[in-house]
Amino acid sequence: MSDNGNLVLAVPSKGRLQENAAAFFARAGLNFVQGRGVRDYRGKIAGLENVEVAFLSAAEIVAYLAAGGAHLGVTGEDLVRETVADADAKFELLAPLGFGNANVVVAVPQAWIDVKTMADLEDVAAAYRAKRGERMRVATKYVNLTRRFFAASHVTDYRVVESSGATEGAPAAGTAELIVDITTTGATLAANGLKVLDDGTILRSEANLVASLTAPWSETTREAARIILSRIAAEEVARTTREVSARLAHADVELFAHAEVLFAARPRRHLADGWLTLTCPADRVAGLADWLVAQGAAEVTVASVDYIFAAENKLYERLIARLG
Repeated sequence: MSDNGNLVLAVPSKGRLQENAAAFFARAGLNFVQGRGVRDYRGKIAGLENVEVAFLSAAEIVAYLAAGGAHLGVTGEDLVRETVADADAKFELLAPLGFGNANVVVAVPQAWIDVKTMADLEDVAAAYRAKRGERMRVATKYVNLTRRFFAASHVTDYRVVESSGATEGAPAAGTAELIVDITTTGATLAANGLKVLDDGTILRSEANLVASLTAPWSETTREAARIILSRIAAEEVARTTREVSARLAHADVELFAHAEVLFAARPRRHLADGWLTLTCPADRVAGLADWLVAQGAAEVTVASVDYIFAAENKLYERLIARLG
């Protein structure tokens, strides 16, 4: 925890998660600075006061957030849900960040051709115990997620074998009958002769910006969070928005109303000589451009924008609502 009242932002210290987190914040104009280079595990955000960046492992980030040692952190939802049973009471998951995507799944041997669902697994587990006098073994690093999911699926005749290595190899090695593991494409599972049950996806995880509800939130740290979240929101809106410009002989309130209804477009500028600029979602641009041409525009230009700041900051409002 910072001893000077600064907001502590915990981010991954190495690997692809670190690179993706740094790129995400950089897009929002929030550039990390490590004073003594990459081996320095404390840093700051360039040009932003009252913020301290802590470079930690993904697992350490969850622990820091849970203990109130960091105010904001970037970590996988799988670690949040696995490590802290009452995660929703201690954290607010503010925003998925679009990287670190992976699913926590239940996988069984492909040879189990009649086992496709958790209900099938329940039958197999009961038969296994009746025949062998012992419970079916599930290898996993996700002990808590497994127990909660299996309980919700009414599967009880099993025991967890905690895995410290390559979990997907456990059935072939004879140390477990099935596994619960994290996967991105499923290729490694298939290569080890495993398949994911049809309803066996426990969690669709990705990196999240997580706020700690147990950290000491002062006026200083709240204001620092407001600035950070404002820039993140401004970049996110801009990334999914385009400015569309055209010149029309007749542009009036009715035309703008139609543009908003049809394409969620909103007027940005309307000059006396007929030039107008609208903003609209990036995935509606082509339709809007075709429509403007049909309204008489000789040409339509489209531009990206860097940031769109707004008085309403939904990310910060969510945080404040949870903090009270």
